[in-house]
Amino acid sequence: MPHLVPYLPDDAPFSAEQRAWLNGFFAGWSTRARSGDGAALYPPPGGDGQPPAGDGQARGWPVPADPPPPHYSRTHPFPARLRTNRPLNAAGSAKDVRHLEIDLDGSGLTYEAGDALGVIPQNCPAYVENLIDALGWRGDEPVVIDGASMPLREALQTRLTITQPPRALLDAYAERSNDDALTHLLEDRQTLHDFLRGRDVLDLVLRYPAVRFEPQSFVDLLRPLQHRLYSISSSPRAHPGEVHLTVGCVRYEAHGRLRKGVCSTFLAERCAPEDPLPVFVHPNTTFRLPADTDTPIIMIGPGTGIAPFRGFLYERRATGARGKNWLIFGDQHAATDFLYRDELEGFLQDGTLDRLDLAWSRDGAEKVYVQHRLREHARTLFDWLEDGAVLYVCGDAARMARDVDAALHDVLRTAGALSEEAAAAYVTQLKQARRYLRDVY
Repeated sequence: MPHLVPYLPDDAPFSAEQRAWLNGFFAGWSTRARSGDGAALYPPPGGDGQPPAGDGQARGWPVPADPPPPHYSRTHPFPARLRTNRPLNAAGSAKDVRHLEIDLDGSGLTYEAGDALGVIPQNCPAYVENLIDALGWRGDEPVVIDGASMPLREALQTRLTITQPPRALLDAYAERSNDDALTHLLEDRQTLHDFLRGRDVLDLVLRYPAVRFEPQSFVDLLRPLQHRLYSISSSPRAHPGEVHLTVGCVRYEAHGRLRKGVCSTFLAERCAPEDPLPVFVHPNTTFRLPADTDTPIIMIGPGTGIAPFRGFLYERRATGARGKNWLIFGDQHAATDFLYRDELEGFLQDGTLDRLDLAWSRDGAEKVYVQHRLREHARTLFDWLEDGAVLYVCGDAARMARDVDAALHDVLRTAGALSEEAAAAYVTQLKQARRYLRDVY
């Protein structure tokens, strides 16, 4: 598992000996993560299980019997446990969406509905082995990453991005291969973008087998492995001590090989319940429920865009919010892709959800998307907005969010009888009043 980097502030009130003990304690998470066992944490200096007293008591500083709870963050993630990994699609679906429940017990982490969870993934071990083989190495060669020595295999699996080749690596291959075609690619941004679509570092290595590197010089050209952010699909009040995610697994064929999303398949395929899962909370203060619980809300979230709205609905029910709730959800097929169907129908039955409109893009002769439902129910949508509703959109930024925005303008022109300019001004006012909020990616 990944090396979890501790963070102890320089101004923390501890002596040098106490600081060394605490750093050893935090480093134990890394030892436990790499070994994958459930052994006790890294033993503190002295072996008696207690922090060194140092001169803390003499100076009046507190000397805790146990170290204080650490502050978990992106640079110091919490080693959580994945408790539930459940498919949401029925058999026959073209998609693989998972409902994940992650145990935060003991972390001290808190979140609000609408926030995101950061996950630090690992690269696929099979892909790492293929890359090592293509490079002609063993995998146990020592390399240094951020000042820490580790085997090459561990660095490639847990510390480095080995999907799309970075510019530094492409430049190195162009220089060492003397390939005019590659040099030409690097001179044109759009041509390079088109070439890299669906390609990874292994593709580059296989394309130029005669180009050789030393392991350290190769890893120095790679970018650090980045965390991924997922919209939280739970409510802290309805699901205390845990956090839920709704993750679509990315898998596709390109250039003769199966490609996998780094984090989505890490969570779906390779993260076992006993493995530490490094996570942190990423607040999203621009995508929160209205403070006034009487305010109506309209939620538009096709596919995995439903994630924060599941959390919203659980939160509204847990807080006894009286504002009306309207969800517009869509996907490919009603029979296989109706995510959280039982829960949504339960929200309808108990009155938490006042309205549910669905759009299935592959169930009829014509493709129906969520933006079509907006236009279809233009009068109702406009009335809700006039009553002060907050409009939320979550999902794909490139197409869905753009199409929903266009449909909103159409609704204002038709149902609201506004000119194009007045409709644009209305949307601007919604945004300024924080009544048109988007969580798009």
